[in-house]
Amino acid sequence: MFNKVLIANRGEIACRVIQGARSLGYGTVAVYSDADAQARHVQLADEAVHIGPAASAESYLRIENIIAAAKQTGADAVHPGYGFLAENADFAAACADAGITFIGPSPEAITVMGSKRISKAKMIEAGVPCIPGSNPKEAQDDDALIEAAKGMELPVMVKASAGGGGRGMRLVFNEADLPDAIASARSEAEKSFGNGELIVEKAVVNARHVEIQVFGDTHGDAVHLGERDCSVQRRHQKLIEESPSPAVDKALRARMGEAAVNAAKAVNYVGAGTVEFLLAPNGEFYFLEMNTRLQVEHPVTELVTGEDLVQWQLRVAAGEPLPKTQEQISLNGWAIEVRLCTEDAANDFLPQTGPVLHWQVSSRDGLRTDYALLSGGEVSPWYDSMQAKVIAYGPTRDAARRRLIAALAETQLYGVTSNRDFLADMLAHDVFAGGDFSTGFIEEHFADGFDASADFLQLATAAAALYLDDAAELQQQAGFDGGLCAWNSADGNSNEFKLVVDEQEQALQLTPLRDQTVSVTDGENTLEIQWQTCGQVDGVGQFSYVIDEDRHTASYTRNGAELWLDAPNANGLQRIVRVLDNTLAPPEKAAEGSDGRVTAPMDGSVVKVLVSPGDKVELGQAVAAMEAMKMELTLTAGVAGTVESVEVEAGQTVKQRQLLVAITPDEN
Repeated sequence: MFNKVLIANRGEIACRVIQGARSLGYGTVAVYSDADAQARHVQLADEAVHIGPAASAESYLRIENIIAAAKQTGADAVHPGYGFLAENADFAAACADAGITFIGPSPEAITVMGSKRISKAKMIEAGVPCIPGSNPKEAQDDDALIEAAKGMELPVMVKASAGGGGRGMRLVFNEADLPDAIASARSEAEKSFGNGELIVEKAVVNARHVEIQVFGDTHGDAVHLGERDCSVQRRHQKLIEESPSPAVDKALRARMGEAAVNAAKAVNYVGAGTVEFLLAPNGEFYFLEMNTRLQVEHPVTELVTGEDLVQWQLRVAAGEPLPKTQEQISLNGWAIEVRLCTEDAANDFLPQTGPVLHWQVSSRDGLRTDYALLSGGEVSPWYDSMQAKVIAYGPTRDAARRRLIAALAETQLYGVTSNRDFLADMLAHDVFAGGDFSTGFIEEHFADGFDASADFLQLATAAAALYLDDAAELQQQAGFDGGLCAWNSADGNSNEFKLVVDEQEQALQLTPLRDQTVSVTDGENTLEIQWQTCGQVDGVGQFSYVIDEDRHTASYTRNGAELWLDAPNANGLQRIVRVLDNTLAPPEKAAEGSDGRVTAPMDGSVVKVLVSPGDKVELGQAVAAMEAMKMELTLTAGVAGTVESVEVEAGQTVKQRQLLVAITPDEN
């Protein structure tokens, strides 16, 4: 038994666990780093303890700091959440040694299932279907892996035995590429997980990623709570998850569920776990791995089963039997979740950081948002890019899908670029709507990336919003209430706007007309925009307007010369656009490296510097590497030339567009 739970994590999962623990009457303790002193999970918990600097290696990953925080506050249980120490056997053992209940499986189960190689050998013994591949009973060197791969039909998948998130994985189609693929995968695995062990498996082409939620208790019982389909991924990281899967019927669910329960029982599993499978087009399924923790996507299971999985975790950890038998568990309706990440979907999903000028979630029926964002806060480069999960529930898949699209349009994150609009596009895609897709969905249907460019309608709306906001401010200064959208009934003088969107300057001319109307032109296109209503709510401008008898709604917020506008484009798709007015010059072309300046593409930390002053470099040569939000990015020379100066060193924190390396271009 225990009375107080320390949550050894941060972000939305810490907030979620705090809510679950408090619902059962437990006291809660948050831990936080320097970067999270004002975070939402710190505000929600009953107590909070500072555990170190912003870098996770010095705070959230320091076992001794977590144990000390628990002892300091009298917390007699620890919930690890997911990520950080959640699947760390040493952490689970340290909690036990300190007399603290670890809300999760045993260290032994974590160790076995934490290795793809060892877990696969265990699953073969338990009769769980596994993908044909290299011998899982022993670690193999490069030559052995190459020989194993040659004995399979290409393509094959080289994957790290430890860790996850797509790191240390290589899909190989040609035998000649095997040595390089194995070498690079091993190197990446060693850097990411401190373990370069690899396995090679037959690649299951056009497969779906289907996982089963399992639960075990201390009395030897185990059940499953149905499946989740997590096939929509980028870089092997999930973006959309749903339950049930459109590819799984009752009979297949029973087979997969039985295999998952057998996997859990094979390691005497206690608590929440997820057994992940690849589901081939022919209906065969194969064990991938087991995640020995609560999953990011657990809300979809909660919505279709009506169960609170965090409460289940706490009750099982307290020694209670499972709350329900297998026969008592049923799935009703449909739930779909999207991961809202601060990343630029139009620029190779590059992580994004910045201030949270405004954050608002939808309040629609059938909707749930798990989040840690706060208006006035900041997205730092220290942690994962996932900031929130938006989940919709409905009686049918299509009802849930449509609710989620509408909810995303009402979810506002201003100040830092997110993947919100890309998520909505994927949900609206005909193939996703039809339910017949695989893990190659994004590569197949968004091969050219995501088009986030603004069209004339959005640019015109942005200019009108700037004009309206400036006029309202002037009226307020003059003592007027601005009740008519800061309007002047007489024809006005033209206003020149130079807007910068995605580093492109757009010149617009706006002319006020009668009847609360403005005319906006870029020299080729002209729109008349008539205001109907406008106002401010929590510092966010909101207005409705008519163009060619079509009514639109938009909202915006300003940060100096920066405008964040949420408005429809010409295709009727709701889009968030970041606009700079003419008081901010667009970034110079040279910032891309054509003048020899190598700058930071995002906030982060320098991992290594690969050149020194005086070095000769070629076009495209790697000069430095930096890391942000668990992603490492190699920076290259934009010109051939001589290194003039190196402005940073390894370990240094840098801001976006900060100069890292200066190169004097060779004379042509």
